Amino acid sequence: MTLRMLYFARLRERFGQAEECLAFDGATVADLLGALRARGDAWAEELAAGRSFRVAVNQELATPDTRLADRAEVAIFPPVTGG
Repeated sequence: MTLRMLYFARLRERFGQAEECLAFDGATVADLLGALRARGDAWAEELAAGRSFRVAVNQELATPDTRLADRAEVAIFPPVTGG
């Protein structure tokens, strides 16, 4: 399947890109995060367990067991606070 990946804020800066099309063979958000961490360096550091970030699939907050479909839009971003 192909996913449209979007990266925001510090993640965009650390990964050096705002978006990419990603060929992906997994099934869930957890699988995707594992594949991205396997890239190493900033990817492994920023997406490590315990780091603060959120994942949305097709503009809805996702959990690790959220299933992915072909052509899904997946956004990864730090939590946002307002005031």
